[in-house]
Amino acid sequence: MSLQSFLNTKPLYYDKIDLSRMPRAYESIRGHLDLGEVIHLVGTNGKGSTGRIIATLLQDGKKRVGHYSSPHILRFNERIWIDGADIDDIQLKKAHEKLMRWLDPKMAEELSYFEYTTLLALVAFEGCEYIVLEAGLGGEFDATNVVSKSLSVITPIGIDHQAFLGDDIEEIAKTKLRSIDSRVILAKQPEAIVVDIAREISDIENARLYQADEIVPAKIAKRLHENAAARGWPPFLADNALTAWGAVKLITGRFPDTKMLNDIALRGRFEKIDKNIILDVGHNVPAAKAISQALCGQKRILVYNALEDKDAKSILSILSSVISKMEIIPIESDRTMERSRLIAAAEEIGLEVEEFRNIDSKESYLVFGSFAVAEAFLKYSESLAE
Repeated sequence: MSLQSFLNTKPLYYDKIDLSRMPRAYESIRGHLDLGEVIHLVGTNGKGSTGRIIATLLQDGKKRVGHYSSPHILRFNERIWIDGADIDDIQLKKAHEKLMRWLDPKMAEELSYFEYTTLLALVAFEGCEYIVLEAGLGGEFDATNVVSKSLSVITPIGIDHQAFLGDDIEEIAKTKLRSIDSRVILAKQPEAIVVDIAREISDIENARLYQADEIVPAKIAKRLHENAAARGWPPFLADNALTAWGAVKLITGRFPDTKMLNDIALRGRFEKIDKNIILDVGHNVPAAKAISQALCGQKRILVYNALEDKDAKSILSILSSVISKMEIIPIESDRTMERSRLIAAAEEIGLEVEEFRNIDSKESYLVFGSFAVAEAFLKYSESLAE
């Protein structure tokens, strides 16, 4: 069975997951794997951009590097990046066939979409000296946490996915931080309590804790923020770059040249896909705050939609200072928020709502809401180019 046909048999979302399943599956194939050093990213926001920066910096250092991230925007291949490019279909097919030979058929059938994809990436990363492994929504019980890590990278932690991770920032932070091994670098945190929890758990786990803004010298941090601004990156991406620079120093023993920031390509992260369009895959309250600060009061039309578990009213309230109106774009998901509920959230804060139909070259736009929103918008853009 082809990879896509096999994955189509698995739902993307589960109300409950057998937490013993992934460790058992990993142990069953562990003897076949020859993994390089693993850099594990856990957090609420910034994992994708921080991970890609780390992977690119390591690859520019002439090392073989794999980067596993999720979800994808347009093609599944985006999840598995090797030596500067998304995995090709032939490599993907070979990895799938190999993994299916190694796994017990019943286990392969039981694994979730994300669990199987994680194992698939590990198989595909054979021969990589470094593996940058991005957690899904979890930490301690995430499928990616089955491997031993050389370094844990904790990106900004905030409120999201409460049904799975906990009702408040303390519970969520503990769930994510309990994934650490012997060394951990902590990004700048919007919630001070996360730093206290990181110290507490690091002591319990006997792990060495580093804070990104403390180990990166001020002169390097200044250059990174200047270079990021010159590229049109907002402060939150510059902060992610600073965390990546610190991580690479801990891994390799040296700081990369700050000019290497120009080699970084970040899809869907405050990406200017046209002179009047910014695309960002952010989808929660912390992301909305970062975007609002980055736009500095510039009014844009918001192209938006949301999944049912998101706090749309809070997100729209935060963005209200930088958006003139909201245009709803249809997305492909079984978990899409009911249209009436989304409209009610917008109208409650006095926001004008329309259906998204096209782009006016005289207007400025922010496309925001999730990977599904990004996918829908990019497919729309592709249809115009045909």
